[in-house]
Amino acid sequence: MSQTSASLVPSAPGPSCLLTDSYTYHSPTPTAPGPYILGVDEAGRGPVLGPLVYGVAYCPASWKTDLEQLGFADSKTLTAEKRAQLLGVLNSDTQNLGWSVRVISPQAISAGMLRIPPTNLNKQSQDATVLLIRDVLQRGLQLSEVYVDALGNTTTYEAYLSSQFPGISFTVTTKADSKFKIVGAASVAAKVTRDACVDGWTFEELIEEDDNAVRDSRKEHWNREFGCGYPSDPKTQIWLKNSLDPTFGFPSIARFSWTTVKVILEKSAHSVKWIDEGQESLVKAFEGGKGREKDRCIVTKDLGIQSIGML
Repeated sequence: MSQTSASLVPSAPGPSCLLTDSYTYHSPTPTAPGPYILGVDEAGRGPVLGPLVYGVAYCPASWKTDLEQLGFADSKTLTAEKRAQLLGVLNSDTQNLGWSVRVISPQAISAGMLRIPPTNLNKQSQDATVLLIRDVLQRGLQLSEVYVDALGNTTTYEAYLSSQFPGISFTVTTKADSKFKIVGAASVAAKVTRDACVDGWTFEELIEEDDNAVRDSRKEHWNREFGCGYPSDPKTQIWLKNSLDPTFGFPSIARFSWTTVKVILEKSAHSVKWIDEGQESLVKAFEGGKGREKDRCIVTKDLGIQSIGML
């Protein structure tokens, strides 16, 4: 996908817009009477570069037969051209078809995973799924069935979603994007959005840099030969190697919480030593507890602070 075509994807940031904060995009709300079925899928869990995008697609339950004829499938099995065409299909019938995406920025992913206690990628994914379903319901659509591509233990996750949304029938299964067309549609929405975000990426570090020589050097090294963004991709490995600044690390498109990035920084970047004498004890005071004190730091324990269900 070129930068020009990326700018035509409505769920991607506009030209020269920074992707520093996570955001949600909704297509126009379908007008056909319900109840509706909804599918959930993601794009970008594994890559070391770019955002994680969760997508949902929805249509009237009575429209399932029509949906079967539109060609939706697991986005990984489709060409970029076919995915772009199918996104056009999603946008073409505003009476029966709707879709939404939650774009989780690389900074948000890293901040969550590196905080104490950490918010791992499964929890961030779960929160994105719940947010999208809740948003669809708040837009006035009645959901009867929701199909979700597996995240962790399918039985546990299905029970959790059912507890969050009583009255809706949930099916959580592996390869849901191949089994259910509505999940395939969500897969297409997520994948096309992620590709547009990466292909049209605006480096905030270039905008903020006043030194022309530094900016030109970074432009040369921060090209768009990202590859697929997965750590195993040779193109991605070359881009990471050439893009490292030994003092400031990588541009914000990289996920600093990924082991791939951590290893490169440890081997090739300047080490940092904190000289604040009280730093170690301060950090330890706010670390999460273990065993029976799990999720409680020393500060809350010493102050006798406890969580309560209600006031």
